[in-house]
Amino acid sequence: MKRANRSSSARAGGDGGVAGGEGAGSEAEHAEEITSLEGIPALSLDAISSVAYGPEAMLVVLATAGAGALAKIEPITVAIVVLLVILVFSYRQVIRAYPDGGGCYAVSKANLGHRVSLLAGASLIVDYVLTVAVSIAAGVAALVSAFPGLTPDSLPISLAVLAVLTALNLRGLATSARALLAPTAVFIVGIYVVIAAGFLRSRPAPGAGLHVAVPTAAAAVGVLLILKAFAAGCSALTGVEAIANDVPIFRAPKVRRAMRTEVLLGGILGTMLLGLSVLTVRFHIAPEASQTVLSQITGASVGRGVIYYVVDLSTTAILAIAANTSFGGLPVLASLLARDHLLPHVFGLRGDRPVYRYGVVALAVLAGALLVAVNANTNALIPLFAIGVFTGFTLSQTGLVRHWHHDRPGGWWARAALNGLGAAMTAVATVIFVVTKFTAGAWVVVIAIPALILLFSRIDAYYRDVATEIGLGTVPPTPAPQASLAVVAVTAVSQMTAAAITTALSLADEVVAVSVQFDDERAASLQSDWDRWDPGVPLSILRSQTRSVTKPMLAHLHDLHRQGHPQVLVVIAEVEPKKWRHQLLQNQRGIILANALRRHCDVNVVRVPFRLSKV
Repeated sequence: MKRANRSSSARAGGDGGVAGGEGAGSEAEHAEEITSLEGIPALSLDAISSVAYGPEAMLVVLATAGAGALAKIEPITVAIVVLLVILVFSYRQVIRAYPDGGGCYAVSKANLGHRVSLLAGASLIVDYVLTVAVSIAAGVAALVSAFPGLTPDSLPISLAVLAVLTALNLRGLATSARALLAPTAVFIVGIYVVIAAGFLRSRPAPGAGLHVAVPTAAAAVGVLLILKAFAAGCSALTGVEAIANDVPIFRAPKVRRAMRTEVLLGGILGTMLLGLSVLTVRFHIAPEASQTVLSQITGASVGRGVIYYVVDLSTTAILAIAANTSFGGLPVLASLLARDHLLPHVFGLRGDRPVYRYGVVALAVLAGALLVAVNANTNALIPLFAIGVFTGFTLSQTGLVRHWHHDRPGGWWARAALNGLGAAMTAVATVIFVVTKFTAGAWVVVIAIPALILLFSRIDAYYRDVATEIGLGTVPPTPAPQASLAVVAVTAVSQMTAAAITTALSLADEVVAVSVQFDDERAASLQSDWDRWDPGVPLSILRSQTRSVTKPMLAHLHDLHRQGHPQVLVVIAEVEPKKWRHQLLQNQRGIILANALRRHCDVNVVRVPFRLSKV
């Protein structure tokens, strides 16, 4: 059987449910299209909020060479901003070439082949999980910088923020760009106020409470240390690709608005990074365990007054909201991977609310486990963070080089050159991350990405085998009726038993009732009640000495198969309470029996709910 047949058939079944959910909300989705300005809070918070931890990550590395090395943050930041400019203009090309959403996975799949797309998908998953963990941890770090008494509770606060985000996304409460525009503006304006105020000062503001890192004679700073700091600071570039992933949500003209937003993002992020790096040198800022670098810069520039707390609290809010970007990204990516049979198909399902709930839950569980593993320590997460991101950058840019070379539109060589330069620089940054951060935790990502690729391959192989065995893409023989026998599992004579027998009579040619009993008295009582009721269906009572229901039932069904009954249907009636919490009061014997029969016996199982109307 050809793979193309299998894929198209499987997608036809999976897309039907998704399309139904999306069609119902098409008018609402149209109303949610955003402008270029609204694209900043909707799609760019991950990148903009990185100014809260990117400069600090650089200083943590430089501080190992002494206070004299901290001034190197300025030239390193300039190099990072140059890379930012290249990425911004490269992703403008992604937007132009893939106006329907040109994420790394889509670009790699279209231009670099199936195997490379697996690497892209795995890298994106790692990126999304780490984005949630890093954003929340950095946001809580900003909070405890303002309120040091909360430091011991950093992990519980982080998990609480994660729980709130998960609950909101499970309800389908999408973050509105218009609602987030105000807090985003407060954060951006606040950072620019801090930078402007800092430029007007020659020394820290009174009451800043800084432990100034007194500069010493400039020691020789090795190339390796510079590369480590550069790699750490590149974490500030995460999220630059998000706009190119979601071009369809912009208002028409979509491409022009998305490209404009990309440039706006690059301008905001670049100027912020440059301004903050200058202030770290001017005020001799050094990393501290109890206070973030951004908090120190803010205090040095504007003091510990109202502006300080506005900036600090807005930083916390923006970082937490930035984590929500992944809740919109990973579930969608997981649905695409599921449609390509690389993840379980349940990741492509949506309920009444337009949300991929399995992707949301999976992201929350993985991010929560990561936060617990590192005790919500931002610096412990940074070494892991950017490898997946920059792998995606490299693959996306490389894929575009292939795209331009294949299509060859006017001026294609200039576009290919730009994307090629971006691919080369991000590839170098990726190698630097792996080499310099390997022992600091990057080995986790180096293992996780191949593990995910292996998982994708195994899942794809499973679905391929299933498709072959069930004959997807082939023409099956004409169905023909067969004589069938329905076995009704019975515990007592009741309305529920009558409903189960009615269902069985409508499904099968022959119906029998079977009950497993543990003692003679109850068996005799049931037989007496059955004879008095006389439903027209014979009852067989099986005895169990071990008080097991499943073993006698399985043995009886195997006997029926040996007697020549090819089609056996087992009907199991179950009480379905009106209130969900009352379900916990049921003995769940029907579920246990149904699962055992499916695993160990070649029968069809029908569970008939008897819905209670009063309790």
